[in-house]
Amino acid sequence: MSESKAMILGVSGAQLTKEEATFFRGEMPWGFILFARNVKEHNQLSDLVEAMRDCVGRPDAPIFIDQEGGRVQRLRPPLAPDYPPAAALGELYFRDREAGLRAAWLMSRQHAFDLARYGITADCLPVLDVPVEGSSDVIGSRAYGKDPQVVTALGRAAAEGLMAGGLLPVMKHIPGHGRAFVDSHHELPKVDASLRDLRKHDFVPFTALNDLPMAMTGHVVYTAIDPDNPATTSGKVISEIIRAEIGFDGLLMSDDTSMKALSGDFSERAKAILAAGCDLVLHCNGVMEEMSAVARKTSGLEGGSLERARRVLSRLKPADDTEEASAREEFGELLNAVA
Repeated sequence: MSESKAMILGVSGAQLTKEEATFFRGEMPWGFILFARNVKEHNQLSDLVEAMRDCVGRPDAPIFIDQEGGRVQRLRPPLAPDYPPAAALGELYFRDREAGLRAAWLMSRQHAFDLARYGITADCLPVLDVPVEGSSDVIGSRAYGKDPQVVTALGRAAAEGLMAGGLLPVMKHIPGHGRAFVDSHHELPKVDASLRDLRKHDFVPFTALNDLPMAMTGHVVYTAIDPDNPATTSGKVISEIIRAEIGFDGLLMSDDTSMKALSGDFSERAKAILAAGCDLVLHCNGVMEEMSAVARKTSGLEGGSLERARRVLSRLKPADDTEEASAREEFGELLNAVA
């Protein structure tokens, strides 16, 4: 693993191009991420995952995906059922706390059934952001609710459901995207809340789940902490808040470097992300020119980042699909109760 570079990359389509395969063999990303453009049918997806790992010569190279349910779900029927958004689980929780927790666990357990059969090993879930009134819909129904304690409880259940199925969870977007009033895919959000308010609201779920193996940063400026840099490129946010105050000692990956919230060219973005203290640079869209620029300024995994990466992979375990039918039936009954 020490030969791997500190980056997670995407690919452009449903199969690797010759250019992509050559690039990955030379640059050796630690892992890969899949999007809807990469998903067509069963054999194709399995072959793509295998080809990615073959390029880097590591059968345990992690394959990530955003499979939340609702509008953020890369696998769709017939490869996976359509799932409700996190907000629906929150609604069930308010009616019946135990039913809501069980539904959150079961939905993630089903994500694990769906993803593991294709060799996918990590789901970028749970979303632990806690929206405030009037915030951007970029989070919206992806959140379990507007109460930090509810988000904490359902986020824990969701993470445990994934891990029970052999998948690794990635909590996002640390230290909190819920106050953003603009979409960081398109522009840079600035949050002016006091540190006291952030501690009482935004940080709560991340602190409670700081034992999870991986987290993804948010491209958000918190003016009370660092008025000049978003969390992803802020050494102060990462060292003083994410690592020290929230207490997260797991593997920290950036959100997508191609989002317009970040400034500078792609080499500058990658360099700033690693300099701030992220362990891994994430680049998602598969554009070769951008990936090449990211790779130029991305170093090999080493030191604490390498140790955290090794620790993550040690938590992978074989998937168990023996209870799939009963899990799906129980989940359906719970959702029918809230319909």
